[in-house]
Amino acid sequence: MTLKSVACIEDLRRLAHRNVPREFMDYYESGSYSEETLRANRDDLAKIKIRQRVLAGACDRDLSQTVLGEKNPLPLALGPVGLTGMAHRDGEIAAARAAEKAGIPYALSTLSICSIEDVAAAVAKPFWFQLYFMKDRGFIADLISRARAARCSALVLTADLQVLGQRNRDIHNGMTVPPRVRLQTITHILSKPAWIAGVLLGKRKSFGNVQGRIAGTEHLRSYMDWINSQFDQALSWDDVAWIKERWPGKLIVKGILDVEDAREAVKAGADAIVVSNHGGRQLDGASSSISMLPRIADAVGSETEVLFDGGIRTGQDVFRALALGARTCLLGRAYLYGVCAAGEQGASKAIDIIAKELDVTMALAGLRRIADIDKSSLVDSG
Repeated sequence: MTLKSVACIEDLRRLAHRNVPREFMDYYESGSYSEETLRANRDDLAKIKIRQRVLAGACDRDLSQTVLGEKNPLPLALGPVGLTGMAHRDGEIAAARAAEKAGIPYALSTLSICSIEDVAAAVAKPFWFQLYFMKDRGFIADLISRARAARCSALVLTADLQVLGQRNRDIHNGMTVPPRVRLQTITHILSKPAWIAGVLLGKRKSFGNVQGRIAGTEHLRSYMDWINSQFDQALSWDDVAWIKERWPGKLIVKGILDVEDAREAVKAGADAIVVSNHGGRQLDGASSSISMLPRIADAVGSETEVLFDGGIRTGQDVFRALALGARTCLLGRAYLYGVCAAGEQGASKAIDIIAKELDVTMALAGLRRIADIDKSSLVDSG
């Protein structure tokens, strides 16, 4: 299979597995513990049925949507994904450029390989920066300053990582601290010579946002030791004020899965929230993102913008989330498969696939504008 013959995100996923060593693909695809929530994200989306309409005159469709005051041609954004630079050479830059070409936002992860400055130098359009709140406030203040200097248009505060959910696949593969180097792992990596060459030729081999900023974190093991010590279980909503004092721009709070927390985010001054369970990688047994979306949107949608993240693989999935109250959808694994498959071209392919699927879905549902999609667009939506 080549990129030209790719028809759907699942095709990109197959290409990704051909190109990238199993250990890294398992890292990208895994959920926590028994992966119940990971599966629920996809299963619950698939249960939602779209209302088919005919002879509705759904021509001249407009897929544009305004998010945080900026009009985008699609109701999509590329969400933050850690270690994208290990999926493909300079993977974060590849994704940012694909998003820029599509006219949609891109969110750079704190745990990226390419740094904030690397990405800012590679694109003309401002991007979002995702922030983890760590114990080292000096480092966090520095990250915020760097995001401001890079003209990032929004800060995405990920709120659901007080502790790290255990990913069993990573333990099985030796992706632990310290990492376990096994013959099987070496064999898998050596079987992907093009991936090895690409990664070796990339701008960086470590975590760009930390490299040179924290002493003793030059290597993966030392970095992971440091990051694991930085999770702050004492964090509360009061700490958001500390961020807002240093960040004058738009603030998005990601990881909201409860109506009460959504209301707290509004009180804390969030310009937007992301209904998300971290891709099923944190609290296993939690609700799927889509099952909580309508309750949260009904509760706070008039007070803040509600974005959605969790299990999106098709344009039909985007339609379902929009119908249940999301303003826009964040892609994660869907575009990452594209990066793994073919870098920037692959990420662009993923965006194009989902955009075309959404367009066809709207036509067959008899709708012309994103604003026309609501609960009445679904079958038995309640």
